[in-house]
Amino acid sequence: MTSALPSSAAPEVRVLAATGVCGSGFNETSFQVGLMQKPTFIGCDCGSTDPGPTYLGTGATAFPRASIKRDLRLMLLGARSLGVPLLLGSAGTAGADSQVDFVQGIVEEIAEENGLSFNLATIRGEVDKAWLKQKYRDGKILPLDPAPELDEQVIERSAHIVGMMGAEPYIRAIQDGADVVIAGRASDTAIYASIPLMLGIPPGVAWHAAKILECGAAAVVNRKTPDCMFAWLRDDHFVMQAPAPELRCTPQSIASHALYENAHPFRLVESSGTLDLTDAIYTAVDDRTVRVEGSRFEPASTYTVKLEGAEFVGYQSVLIGSVRDPYIIAQIDDWTAELQRRIANRVHSVFGDKLGERDWSVNIRIYGKNGTMGSLEPVKEIRGHELCLVFEATAPTQETANALGGIVRHQALHLPIPEWSGLITAVACPYNALQRGAVYRFNLNHVVIPDTPDEMFRTTMTTVSHPNKNGAAIALAPKEAS
Repeated sequence: MTSALPSSAAPEVRVLAATGVCGSGFNETSFQVGLMQKPTFIGCDCGSTDPGPTYLGTGATAFPRASIKRDLRLMLLGARSLGVPLLLGSAGTAGADSQVDFVQGIVEEIAEENGLSFNLATIRGEVDKAWLKQKYRDGKILPLDPAPELDEQVIERSAHIVGMMGAEPYIRAIQDGADVVIAGRASDTAIYASIPLMLGIPPGVAWHAAKILECGAAAVVNRKTPDCMFAWLRDDHFVMQAPAPELRCTPQSIASHALYENAHPFRLVESSGTLDLTDAIYTAVDDRTVRVEGSRFEPASTYTVKLEGAEFVGYQSVLIGSVRDPYIIAQIDDWTAELQRRIANRVHSVFGDKLGERDWSVNIRIYGKNGTMGSLEPVKEIRGHELCLVFEATAPTQETANALGGIVRHQALHLPIPEWSGLITAVACPYNALQRGAVYRFNLNHVVIPDTPDEMFRTTMTTVSHPNKNGAAIALAPKEAS
C-alpha cells in the first residue's frame, strides 16, 4: 500500500509526532490515540548534537539498537496501517551516512518481520571534503557566533562533516513517491514543515507548528516521560494537543517552547528564512488544547545550510575526586593552578621531549563552583561545603592518557597548602582514573551557501517489498531519485 496525500492544496494537514527523539520511547497507548486522529503523516527526529561530538566522530548511536528498533517498529507499522508517509530526520543521532545506513537496516528488518511493502527514500547529507574546500575558497562558508577558526586543514582532518538539510529534500522525496523517508542530519523543524508546505499551508503556520512538534510532548505543562504530540494545521492557524489525556497544553507551555534551543524568543532561523513569532497569539481551546495564529515567515535572501563537523582529539583518562577541606575550598583557584604547574613539571620529567606541550592536556572541572557554566557562571562565591573535581587527561594514545591520569591522581592527592603541615590528603577519589577512550570535538559552527537547496543531499529510492510475512525476501531495486 502506497501513501496517499492530497494532490492539491489541503484545507487541513494533521501531523503526529511520535516522540522528541527516536530511541527515547513513547507511550504506545498515546500513539494509538494519535493514529485514530487520522494524521496526514507521522514524523520523528532521530538525533541531535546534545549528546556531544562523539557520535558524529565515530558513527555510533546515542541510544541502543533495541530501543531505536522498538520506536521505529511502532511508527512504521502505524504509518503503513494508515497508508501515510513516515518522515525521519538526523538518523542514527548525528545523521552521518553510516548512521543513515544503520537506520535503513533496522527499517528493512522490521519490514521483513512484518510483511510490509513501501517505497523508501534515503537522503544522505555527509559533505564531500573536496566540494567543501572549493566552497571555502569561493568565500561561501560563513561563520556563526561563536565559531572556531576554519581553514582547509580543519576540513581535511574532520572525521565526518554533515549538512543540516531543510524541508526541500523531504518535499522532493515525497513528490517522487516515497512512503518512508530516512534522512541524514536535518533541521528538526524541516521534518514536520515539509509536507504542510508542499500541501499549501502558509510558511508561518507550517514552521511554527513544526517547532512545537519537533520535541514531541515536551511542550506540555508537565511532561514526565517522552510522548507524542498532535497538530492540526490550517490556512491561518494551527491547533496543538497531546494525545495522552493526562497531558495538558496551555498557551504558556506552547509559547515558551519557542525559547527551547533558541537564543531569541521571537525569531527562529531556518535554511530558507526566519520564523517571526512577534505577533503570534496563543489561545486555550480547552484545558489541554491550544490554538496559535499570527506567526509569520520571512524568506531568506540567501539560502544557507548549517555545517557540523567533528574531529579526533586524542584519548582520555578521567579522574573524579571531592574536596571538603574549607581551607582548600577557599583558595581553590590558586590550588588548581599550582596543581597544573606541578603536573606539567612531572609530565616533563617523565616524558621529556617525547611529549610536547601541545600533545597533551589536563582539564579540571570544578562542580560546586562553575563546573556547569565555566567562565559564564554569574555566581562567584562558593556556597557549598564540598566540591567535586573532574580531571580530564588527554593524550595521543590511551597508554599515555592513562599515565597522565596516574600523575594527576598522585599530585592532587597530596598537594599541600600553607595552612597544613605534614602530609595531607586533599582529594577523596572513589575510583582510580577511568579509561574513556577516543574523544572528539566539534570543529565547525558555520553555514555554507549551496547552489540549490538540494545540492548537498543525495536521495536514493528503494522499493521494499515483502508481501509474505513468513519467508519471502525483501526485493530491493535501488535507483537514484530524479
